[in-house]
Amino acid sequence: MVGHQGSAPCIPVWKTGVFLSTLMPGEMELIVVVGCFKRRNNPDMTIPAELLQRLAVAKSVTVLTGAGISAESGVPTFRDAQTGLWAKFSPEELATPRAFRRDPRLVWEWYEWRRKLVVDAMPNPAHLALAEIERLFQRFHLITQNVDGLHQRAGSRNIIELHGNITRTKCSEEGTIVSSWKDTGDVPPKCPACGGLLRPDVVWFEEPMPEEEMQLAMTASTHCDVFFSIGTSTVVYPAAALPSEALRSGAMVVEINPQPTPFTPQAHFALAGAAGVVLPKLVRVISASRRF
Repeated sequence: MVGHQGSAPCIPVWKTGVFLSTLMPGEMELIVVVGCFKRRNNPDMTIPAELLQRLAVAKSVTVLTGAGISAESGVPTFRDAQTGLWAKFSPEELATPRAFRRDPRLVWEWYEWRRKLVVDAMPNPAHLALAEIERLFQRFHLITQNVDGLHQRAGSRNIIELHGNITRTKCSEEGTIVSSWKDTGDVPPKCPACGGLLRPDVVWFEEPMPEEEMQLAMTASTHCDVFFSIGTSTVVYPAAALPSEALRSGAMVVEINPQPTPFTPQAHFALAGAAGVVLPKLVRVISASRRF
């Protein structure tokens, strides 16, 4: 069930439409559209009653967030971050172990610039709403592909960081987190324990995903009642597989995104809009229903 762009006439964002769309000869698909992907942030969007009913009895909720939710705080996406002095570089030239070995100063300085963008950003209404949602359910897991730490700053606690955190630093030799070091003028600075070069605690291209975090994310995705995919393109694997794993495990899967994604046709509901608009409304509706 899905909100398709182009598969049928787009309906007003505040209504839910049900219609049939021909896929192959003799095959029909039931499509449920919640929202219209041509209209991004209509505040009159109605939260589907079936979703509210499931949330009313849900004990476990899992959320996957991507770059879209951080973009609403002004944090440029990974590829959009190439501006100014960095416009001549592609991310693949800077975010790899090979790039760090070739020119560690260049890579460190790029990440220092990106860190400043993150420090200057503030959690937006979507981040704050997710922190509130966490308090409403017995079990809640927030899986994020973002490295900016905005979920933590918003108050979320049970966070699984798939790609690390740009605000942390680790030793490139030992892999241990380093919170402080002596300023010797070296760029990058050196590990106070072993003298190895320090690097951001993020997952680079050509590096494996952290096994523990991936296992936690998979368990959270396959053991939840409701799964939200928010602000993610669902094209970067293995994280992109998590919504499908949740679906196969029996969860109600909800996508929140301004534009359709490759996963949209599989979602039970696709809520078309910015997370900072949809999530606060969802919190208000859930909170109101629990007062009665």
